[in-house]
Amino acid sequence: MAQTKILMLTANPRDTDQLRLGEESREILAGLERSKQREHFELITRFAQRPDDMRRALLDIEPKIVHFSGHGSGSHGLVLENDQGKMKFVQTDSLVRLFKFFRKTTECVVLNACYSEVQADAIHEHIDCVVGM
Repeated sequence: MAQTKILMLTANPRDTDQLRLGEESREILAGLERSKQREHFELITRFAQRPDDMRRALLDIEPKIVHFSGHGSGSHGLVLENDQGKMKFVQTDSLVRLFKFFRKTTECVVLNACYSEVQADAIHEHIDCVVGM
């Protein structure tokens, strides 16, 4: 049986409040390791995501579950990084187009970012299980 790939994408640009993304990744991994079903899951983490990095990771890894941790800004979108490590907003419509492309391989998206309900509702058009905050 193939493992379910969980792709954890994080972004914490230098010009935003510091988040504890390493600790969050560690806690998720520890929870999976304690699970009786641990051999069925693989956690793959990609830090300091830029928009192109996110797209490439989805293409290369083909995860069933995508977990984004970082900042959100409601109608402005999710906050990723630019090439200088500063804030780069990814608009909701761009996220919707992205996940539309991956609707056959991605089953669940978790947006652990403040004010990400707007993006979750929009992504849900293509992905059945989406959690936003």
